[in-house]
Amino acid sequence: MQSAIAFSPSLSLSTHSRKLSVRGFNPLPLAHQGRHQFSNGSVSFSSARKLGPISCSLKQNGWVSGPNPANPEPESDGVVVRASAESAGAAETPKSKSVRDTLVLGSLFGLWYLFNIYFNIYNKQVLKAFHYPMTVTLVQFTVGSVLVMFMWSFNLYKRPKISGGQLAAILPLAVVHTMGNLFTNMSLGKVAVSFTHTIKAMEPFFSVLLSAMFLGEYPTLWVVSSLLPIVGGVALASMTEASFNWAGFWSAMASNVTNQSRNVLSKKFMVKKEESLDNITLFSIITIMSFFLMAPIAIFMEGIKFTPTYLQATGVNVNQLYTRSFIAALCFHAYQQVSYMILQRVSPVTHSVGNCVKRVVVIVTSVIFFRSPVSPINSIGTGIALAGVFLYSRVKSIKPKPKTA
Repeated sequence: MQSAIAFSPSLSLSTHSRKLSVRGFNPLPLAHQGRHQFSNGSVSFSSARKLGPISCSLKQNGWVSGPNPANPEPESDGVVVRASAESAGAAETPKSKSVRDTLVLGSLFGLWYLFNIYFNIYNKQVLKAFHYPMTVTLVQFTVGSVLVMFMWSFNLYKRPKISGGQLAAILPLAVVHTMGNLFTNMSLGKVAVSFTHTIKAMEPFFSVLLSAMFLGEYPTLWVVSSLLPIVGGVALASMTEASFNWAGFWSAMASNVTNQSRNVLSKKFMVKKEESLDNITLFSIITIMSFFLMAPIAIFMEGIKFTPTYLQATGVNVNQLYTRSFIAALCFHAYQQVSYMILQRVSPVTHSVGNCVKRVVVIVTSVIFFRSPVSPINSIGTGIALAGVFLYSRVKSIKPKPKTA
């Protein structure tokens, strides 16, 4: 077996021919008590003597070697010579890892959009046949809670250790999370999917408003400017929406307020906790708490309406409704889980841009699938609002310049 040993001294060679002399050559001695180690692809020489850095240059009177005063380095216990094949193999690792990470991230974005599309389509079909949004919301939290318990039981995701103080801090988040999803389902049951998501494009407006009121975070001029096309676009789309009604409109608006309140409360309460929770664990705990919050409300307000006997009496296809409800609940939990997985890999600004693109995809696919009537002015209003959301996500990354004295 041959080992490749590569030395790379810095040589300064003149183009003119010179007569070399061995005078002044000072070879590097190695102590007899030094150790010599050989391994596959590398050779190591260790010496008990401490050697300084050696400079090697070609002068007119011959080769001269000795300490390099211009480039002092710490003393070393020996000289290590490595085979050049090792560095070549190591250089390929970061590139392959980067390609793999890019493929994983692209797959997550694709799953995020796909689960969201299926959730909105199947959820709308369920709400058109079954006009009980509280019960539908409870079913979604039930399926999500079962999935979380399954993951924790089989160690697919680490089960967290939660203190009483953390549960008390998470409770307000669970309350607004429950309300936000309930209001979204109420809106989807009243108006078209495309119109609900057009209204929900106003989330940045309420985010800025609530952050200024409760966190003291005041927006820059650029951020305020980006909100104008959002508000104007939603207003234009609302005036020309064929499926418009006030119940669906205000439910979507309430969903915006509660969802953004969750973000504000998260900043206000969770940041002070010593033991922080990752996003997926936090979402899992909120899902279980939302189930316990929603169950008594849904039963008290709507009664037990999801039984086969009641559904058959109303003329609903029971198997079809159960299947679509289950798929919608699975996709509801899956797309939020994937969203948090993406957030752990990218910046909030990138995630916000991806969320804007997701809303466009959901609006377009729902219009095509349900054949929703859309006028040109309605399309223009929706486009202006979504363009404002994209602009908002970009200007949020612009940090104000620090004031100089």
